[in-house]
Amino acid sequence: MSDSTKPAPLSAPALDPLRQAGISHGYFTRVGGVSDGIYQGLNVGLGSNDDQARVRENRHRVAASMGVAPDLLATVYQIHSPDAVVVSEPFGVDRPKADAMVTDQPGIALGVLSADCGPVLFADPEARVIGAAHAGWKGAFGGVLENTVAAMQRLGAKPERIVAVLGPSIGRDNYEVGPEFIERFNADDARNDRYFTPSANAGHAMFDLNRYTVDRLARTGAQASMLDLCTYADEELFYS
Repeated sequence: MSDSTKPAPLSAPALDPLRQAGISHGYFTRVGGVSDGIYQGLNVGLGSNDDQARVRENRHRVAASMGVAPDLLATVYQIHSPDAVVVSEPFGVDRPKADAMVTDQPGIALGVLSADCGPVLFADPEARVIGAAHAGWKGAFGGVLENTVAAMQRLGAKPERIVAVLGPSIGRDNYEVGPEFIERFNADDARNDRYFTPSANAGHAMFDLNRYTVDRLARTGAQASMLDLCTYADEELFYS
């Protein structure tokens, strides 16, 4: 665990100006961690089968990169739900089961873990309210994005002031889905057909999770954008 390499989080142009208001962010990659094997790199998953001492060291590095103490890095027990919780103090050992968090408390860093699912970061710099959501297809379809914005509103944020950015997640060219998946989305909204393009396999399609996510974010009134980076296409840099 003597690796001295530091994490090198990616940043979002839409969120970068908020640093002047004291709101920092980062989309962390595998770079800068001490885990090895299938977890090689900066694995911060408390529920993984990785060596927990290595996970704790990785979390310490992420916290340091964000400028907070390790116990002020809040992560939830993710279950692919639409649920968003308010963080008013550090969780400690008992993490709530949810897939999004919001806070108006200075000094707390919110973190979501993702591989091919989408990590979405939110901030209203005027209200000084931030949020983070883990949005795979199930969470996005179920309303986790809208619930995050609603939870931020209850803390004083306004949708039109919220900057929301989707980080690296699986891209359309690598996300093939079957007929039941397609039917589920089209039955919910016929306009969802635009997120599917034909694949080489009959009855299957390639799904644009990134565009679907950003469009749902935009409908909340937030200023929505994405990094447009595919995790599946670069397994050296991202977990996938």
